[in-house]
Amino acid sequence: LDMAVAAVIALASPLLTTAAMLRPSPTAFRWRGVLRPGLRRRAAFSCAAGGDSIVWPAAKVRSQFISFFEGKSHTEVPSSPVVPYDDPTLLFANAGMNQFKPLFVGQAEPGSALASLKRAANTQKCIRAGGKHNDLDDVGMDTYHHTFFEMLGSWSFGDYFKTEAVDWAWELFTQVYGLPEDRFYATYFEGDEKLGLAPDEEARQLWLRYLPPERVLPGNAKDNFWEMGDTGPCGPCSEIHFDRIGG
Repeated sequence: LDMAVAAVIALASPLLTTAAMLRPSPTAFRWRGVLRPGLRRRAAFSCAAGGDSIVWPAAKVRSQFISFFEGKSHTEVPSSPVVPYDDPTLLFANAGMNQFKPLFVGQAEPGSALASLKRAANTQKCIRAGGKHNDLDDVGMDTYHHTFFEMLGSWSFGDYFKTEAVDWAWELFTQVYGLPEDRFYATYFEGDEKLGLAPDEEARQLWLRYLPPERVLPGNAKDNFWEMGDTGPCGPCSEIHFDRIGG
């Protein structure tokens, strides 16, 4: 696996959060978008598009996401079971990436449909239990962490990388979902001297094509460095956030 890219939207909420991850060797890049807070409770959110107020049910958010990435030559992959059949490391599916783990760790069976994937788009039902970043302690403490949620993801395996992931995320959020551009912020990994890691200047420069410098912010390893587990794919994370309240 030379490179993997993912874009994920979680229908647990409305802050649009994206994460881009680099794996040291071999390289992996993941893009993640999260809708917070409130979508799970109302199953809809409103946004301005063309001057009109449009209500977006969860089903429409989902279908538009899949259609958008199918238009970018992605193959739709259905949700895997919430209780994984063939992954003894998981009690429940807890992320949209679970069914692609064999690709991330180089264990996909040669010649299989999974191994042949270059671009994929999926919708995955998840239960927030287990995993390094399950945020289980946050359930009930805010309006956007839920025990059961759904993640929409777009993925690239050895195909495109950061530039396309940033461009398409911006296009999806602003042109398809019609969210106002002046409400977005992006974060990038600021680097970590102890780990010997440099700032992710590439991600920063990509966001500066769409956002002013004051809305492209550095983040530390806690918030902007993603790890699949104690071992495995990991790396710098870049996120895009939507200010739902504004002002």
